[in-house]
Amino acid sequence: MLSELTIDNLAIIKHLSLEFSDQMTVLTGETGAGKSIIIDAVGLLAGGRGSQEFIRRGEDKLCLQGQFVLNDNPELGQLLDSLGIEHDDHDLIISREIHRNGRNTIRVNGTLVNATMLRQIGSYLVDIQGQNEHQLLMQPEKHLGMLDQYASKEVAPLMAKYSELYRDYTELKSAVTKKQSNEQQWAQRLDMLRYQVNEIGEAQLKADEEDQLTSERDRLEHFQQISNALQQAVTTFNEGDAPVLDQIASVMEAIDGIAEFDDEYDSLSKSLNDAYYALQDVANEAGTQLDLLEFDDGRLAQIDQRLTLIGDLERKYGDSVPAVLAYYDKIKAELDSMEKAADSSSDLEERLTAAEAQLKSVGEDLSAARQKAARQLSKLVHQQLAELYMDKAEFEVHFAKQDFAAAGIDDVEFYIRTNPGEAMGPLAKIASGGELSRVMLALKTIFAANEGVTSIIFDEVDTGVSGRVAQAIADKIRLIAAHSQVMCITHLPQVAAVAQHHFLIKKSVHDDRTTTTVTTLSEEERVNELARMLSGEKITKLTTEHAQELLKMAHNED
Repeated sequence: MLSELTIDNLAIIKHLSLEFSDQMTVLTGETGAGKSIIIDAVGLLAGGRGSQEFIRRGEDKLCLQGQFVLNDNPELGQLLDSLGIEHDDHDLIISREIHRNGRNTIRVNGTLVNATMLRQIGSYLVDIQGQNEHQLLMQPEKHLGMLDQYASKEVAPLMAKYSELYRDYTELKSAVTKKQSNEQQWAQRLDMLRYQVNEIGEAQLKADEEDQLTSERDRLEHFQQISNALQQAVTTFNEGDAPVLDQIASVMEAIDGIAEFDDEYDSLSKSLNDAYYALQDVANEAGTQLDLLEFDDGRLAQIDQRLTLIGDLERKYGDSVPAVLAYYDKIKAELDSMEKAADSSSDLEERLTAAEAQLKSVGEDLSAARQKAARQLSKLVHQQLAELYMDKAEFEVHFAKQDFAAAGIDDVEFYIRTNPGEAMGPLAKIASGGELSRVMLALKTIFAANEGVTSIIFDEVDTGVSGRVAQAIADKIRLIAAHSQVMCITHLPQVAAVAQHHFLIKKSVHDDRTTTTVTTLSEEERVNELARMLSGEKITKLTTEHAQELLKMAHNED
């Protein structure tokens, strides 16, 4: 969960430092006070797209830092290990700076990472559900992933096996297609790949070799200049009629003799001593380097020959040694695949037939597991929708078979019937905006217990509802908070009342600059804020009593 958040120079926030607790925290305040900016900050720490537009006007950079307490999540641990990020103390400190000049610096527990890595890590830490998050339900291509997320324990092992078989199948199919399409082209491609693999392989390139050779060549080509410079240093410091070190030693002895008479002289003596020994080290090192210096004309010729070879390979296969090596890996894999397939076309086709049969078997097992999970999910969604006052709605997961694809043989789409007598149809075409929000909240409630995300953020997902639906949404969000830390921006007093912690967001203007402040509300202050949410600026005795009743009901249910 997110335990601490520090924000500097983000939009209208000059500086803000917040501490969060577990269960549910609600953020309320007037529109435009900066509530969503706080969520934006968390989103940026979870890998959201950064932009100079986020930086507060007049500032050069924005700085964010968040401390996350980690759950026992082996997958996240493996990811952090693969990225070389220490995480022994079960805390993760993420910092991010975005500069006006476009520089974007990200550190996780002190280790520099890029935005892609941060997004990978952030997917395990934060799930932000915004006002338009239900738009995911409008994209049927996302529905299969949501079903697999629900049934991950049953589906993931089968999906891993299917993916491995699918990869082998597609490689074999591609090989058969290539070979059958043009035998002559196949042979020519095979010869070319063998030549290129052999040419690059014989060179035995190393990733950092070119820079090292260039540096060594520069030293050999400038041997005389380097030798003269080192010799001049040795002679000036230690040789000749008046070595510099001897002169400095004399001055040092004289100044040392007056050091006791004044602190300034003593300081001068110490500085001179430091300078003397530093120069002595320089003289010694210059002498050592001079002794080690030797010119090897044969070695220079070898280096030039090697750099010429590297240059030739770069002109053919890539603009750098790493690019040439990457190209080598690519064509080596293709060559291996083609040589395995080169024995006979009939053998290749037999292998493809066997691979297809095996893939079909596992694909059907995967589909069966999904369909079983879909029936369970449909029942749970129906229960949740009934509690959200959509008791007449029916939800089901519609399956259609498709050709072998990376995700299996299933084409999945969510269907719904919102009113009795109507036809069951695609959710994306039938459900209204308010209905989509409630379906998404129903799914989130079901997923929360096994999702593994440490923090879930709801950014005004309750917009456009009121009355008993608002109370039902509040109950659902509180239920989610029993399994994950929840932060919720809301304008509904029913939702705000069920939170264990309450932040009030305000903005003020000082010296023509707008600033956001955050206050942790006491129980009495929560009553006043809920009353304001109920009635607006004019708070009456009745709205205050209503606010007290909302809090009392929430505490009783806790």
